[in-house]
Amino acid sequence: MKKADLLDRKILKVISVDARRSFKEIASQCGVSRAAIHQRVVRMFERGIITGSGYQVNPKYLGFGTCSYIGIRLEKGSMYNSTVQELMKIPEVVECHFTTGPYTMLIKLYSQDNEHLKDLLNNRIQSIPGVNSTDTMISLEQSIQRNIPITLGEGEEIDEPQEICFSDETED
Repeated sequence: MKKADLLDRKILKVISVDARRSFKEIASQCGVSRAAIHQRVVRMFERGIITGSGYQVNPKYLGFGTCSYIGIRLEKGSMYNSTVQELMKIPEVVECHFTTGPYTMLIKLYSQDNEHLKDLLNNRIQSIPGVNSTDTMISLEQSIQRNIPITLGEGEEIDEPQEICFSDETED
């Protein structure tokens, strides 16, 4: 994959903080035309540099209060692709990685509670052909969630986009 040039990095730096910014706002911050921003963003989507956009929903709001990481050992590493296809059928699985170390793969899933997690493990995941064993780690708290840092290079700067914060509390 070709490395991002300075303009791509500037665009990515702005939209990684707030993907709702208009192309006009991004163009102003980057010192180029709105059309140039539009072309670059479309190209980055097509090349798989930008892999998505949208809102992140807190799973707890939807009743999924338990986040778990599950290490899966397969009979053979060559069973990875077929196992992924089966895991895709489980909507609670939100990430899947082919790994080195003690596990063939590592998945992240959200469940409503421990009973739901037990059901997913016993009746869905461990019943997939080739799954030898699983180890489950329940996340007690997520302390950090962020994107990879986007650097512009020495001496190159743009105004930092401002994050918009909303409070759950209302003032009287």
